[in-house]
Amino acid sequence: MRIAQIAPLWERVPPPAYGGVELVVGLLTDELVRRGHEVTLFASGDSISLGTLTSVHPRALRLDTTIKDYGIYEMLNLASVYERAEEFDIIHSHIGHGALAYANLVKTPTVHTLHGTFNPDNEKMFSFGKKQPYVNISNAQREPRLGLNSIATVYNGIDVSSYDFHSQPEDPPYLAFLGRMSPEKGAHLAIEIAKVAGWHLKMAGKVDVVDVEYFEKEIKPHIDGEQIEYLGEANHAQKNALMGGAVATLFPITWREPFGLVMIESMASGTPVIAMKLGSTEEVISHGKTGFLCNNIQECISAIDRVIELDRYACRQYVENLFSVKHMTDGYEAVYQQIIAERFSQNGHFRSLVDLASDRV
Repeated sequence: MRIAQIAPLWERVPPPAYGGVELVVGLLTDELVRRGHEVTLFASGDSISLGTLTSVHPRALRLDTTIKDYGIYEMLNLASVYERAEEFDIIHSHIGHGALAYANLVKTPTVHTLHGTFNPDNEKMFSFGKKQPYVNISNAQREPRLGLNSIATVYNGIDVSSYDFHSQPEDPPYLAFLGRMSPEKGAHLAIEIAKVAGWHLKMAGKVDVVDVEYFEKEIKPHIDGEQIEYLGEANHAQKNALMGGAVATLFPITWREPFGLVMIESMASGTPVIAMKLGSTEEVISHGKTGFLCNNIQECISAIDRVIELDRYACRQYVENLFSVKHMTDGYEAVYQQIIAERFSQNGHFRSLVDLASDRV
């Protein structure tokens, strides 16, 4: 099957450090290639992929301070995809609403994975393209009131084998927080939990431009290098070591998290997660087995004493069974099959993935 994958241009695929969407796109693209598909990845020029890379800019946009209008490159990227639409059996967009207007102009079907959330502005565009096929990354992400053609939920996956398993937390013990230093990720709540409970907290994550004021006012004054440590933005190995060595990873979000890769990365490392019961956390965490779902700060604090009793190997197995790259790619192959079957059935002719693959041999 010939597949086009459209990634955001803001970050490299895969990301050198923080970048959930880009990590998922990179893993999916490489696994599809391993399964014999012909995949073209439309991403930043510094991306690394087993697929054929096509780019309109040599590096991730966030690294180029000379750019004045990021939207221009996003439009150029989409134009490069859709002017070649006939070369593909399916186009897979990971950029939210950006591809909706283009998708209606070509015969090749586009499936849109929704990695983010809705707001009053982008809802207008989703309403425009509501009949196009959508994939959600959690059931909690869905908005039935919008009437979108949501055809499946496919959970994000990770390469579990790339995470070292930590059978025991480090001594002296500590709690971990990993994520953007932003109000919705709850970095300030992680600090509150650690301080009230009297625990050492190690934090890592990037500070986006929009969150600089929040970081300076709500986070930085609490960083003392002793009880509260801030380690900066962490790469894959650093994330694995940070979470794997912790007694628990704190995930005290304040919003409807669409998925939350940090949770499965932590569990793959063997570390349970203490999370607020919001958004997708009920779908990602097995309460009482791989972590605890809490309704408030006090419940998070109480969970710390209980989390040490959880089986760290069970956390690892849980991710392997539900959130592996294989599981995610199986889900997307089923989605591609469904869309192509529906498209060909309209013309009175069905083609399977096997048929399409044999055409390339």
